[in-house]
Amino acid sequence: EGNEPGDSMKITYRELLHKVCQFANVLRSQGVKKGDRISIYMPMILELVIAMLACARIGALHSVVFAGFSADSLCERILDCGCSLLIT
Repeated sequence: EGNEPGDSMKITYRELLHKVCQFANVLRSQGVKKGDRISIYMPMILELVIAMLACARIGALHSVVFAGFSADSLCERILDCGCSLLIT
């Protein structure tokens, strides 16, 4: 369920696994490997969950910064984390 009332989506476990594996392959093609740090800056949507699970699948550490944060707050978190990739 999303932030808005009535905003929802249904997905099967098989579909979720397929999307997570696809995105994990995208991350690998970008040079992300186990132990890398990644920041995720997205609203509460299905793709946020897919990105989180894809990071976990390849062993990359992820930090979720919700989309309501300002650019300065995002910058501070990226620098503190030392992340090599930002997913938006």
